[in-house]
Amino acid sequence: MNQQHNPSASLPMRALSEIPQSKPNARRITALQKKSGRITGYQLSDGLVVDKREGVRLAKDGEIAGVGISTRNGSEYLKSLPDQTEDNNLGSLPTVH
Repeated sequence: MNQQHNPSASLPMRALSEIPQSKPNARRITALQKKSGRITGYQLSDGLVVDKREGVRLAKDGEIAGVGISTRNGSEYLKSLPDQTEDNNLGSLPTVH
């Protein structure tokens, strides 16, 4: 069912405060960096590891594909764009140290 016929399908998109347009050569997030169970950074498809703030900046600049930006308690962070696939959600990615 498409979003036009299923209004609840767009609910995850509404949780995003911004959906940046990614550039054709944009990297993807391949792993998460965590401390005490909380995400502190992201490993990108080129091997670069960035902290949350830099990840948000890169996403806003179109340098990271497949993510949107949400805000919680005044802090911006990245979320996967909903696409009906679970294995590419940020929460499903491995953790790197």
